[in-house]
Amino acid sequence: MSDDEKIPRSRLAPRVPPPSQWWPHVKSLAEYLTRTEVHTYAFSVAANAILSLFPFIVMLFMMSRQVFHSQAMTAVVGDMVSYFLPANQEFVVRNMALLVHPRGRVQVFSIVMLLISSSSVFLPLEVALNQVWGVKKSRSYVVNQVISLGLAMAVGLLAVVSVAFTAAQNTVLAFVFFGHTHNFIFNGIAHFFLGITAAFLSVSIFFLVYWVLPNRKLPVRVVLPTAIVTGLLWDGAKELYVMLLPWLDLRSAYGPFAVSVTLMMWAFLTGLLLLGGAHSCATRHALQVVREEDRKEAMEEAAAH
Repeated sequence: MSDDEKIPRSRLAPRVPPPSQWWPHVKSLAEYLTRTEVHTYAFSVAANAILSLFPFIVMLFMMSRQVFHSQAMTAVVGDMVSYFLPANQEFVVRNMALLVHPRGRVQVFSIVMLLISSSSVFLPLEVALNQVWGVKKSRSYVVNQVISLGLAMAVGLLAVVSVAFTAAQNTVLAFVFFGHTHNFIFNGIAHFFLGITAAFLSVSIFFLVYWVLPNRKLPVRVVLPTAIVTGLLWDGAKELYVMLLPWLDLRSAYGPFAVSVTLMMWAFLTGLLLLGGAHSCATRHALQVVREEDRKEAMEEAAAH
């Protein structure tokens, strides 16, 4: 018996709109994103994501410098952080790089903080995703911590692989250009490859969250398209957020704390986008299950007659 047959039709998604109309789908998504508990989950994820972001950056700098001893990877880490952050990239990269030094105390503290905060990120996400998929029982605290630790390690591994791959690409490009790397053609090609690698990383993270965190088995074919769309939408939403930042003028209201507020707002919007993608995925999957059941019933009735 499949997972969809075990779970009643009413629990497959929050609300299943008619399959032939697009407006009910948009309305259902808007109603979901305006729920109080969804905003609570998104704020919880945002706060813990900010706590884990800076230790994660320090860990990447540490591995690039002290494990791989690669200046190229160190430069790519800075470029990738600048690509992902919506604002104050130079400030963050400069200060995170200064924390990496041979004594190792900050690096060890960063790894410990990363493990603690990452588990706090995934805990509310699991509850929210279980609610989206109609799962009533969440995992135990210990199991959730183990899965959160595994996800944190997987995300870290993906980030390191992406950094190493991009550094290798830049090395090959520098060889092709005979070392003449200070020109707009080289910079344009390098930025293009960086964007592709960053898109792969973001899609992979969304896929892992959608596939692993819900306390039920989900086929890869169900969550992968949503992860791709959500990852690309996230990248586009970041560009839109960057364009709107001058209009928000957060520095006049928050002064030196504008950096933290900017990142917190972006993390909150990321949480909403992630949960909205999960809701759309669950709704679409529920519609597919309903159609298959109706088709089977029609075929059985036709065979009976």
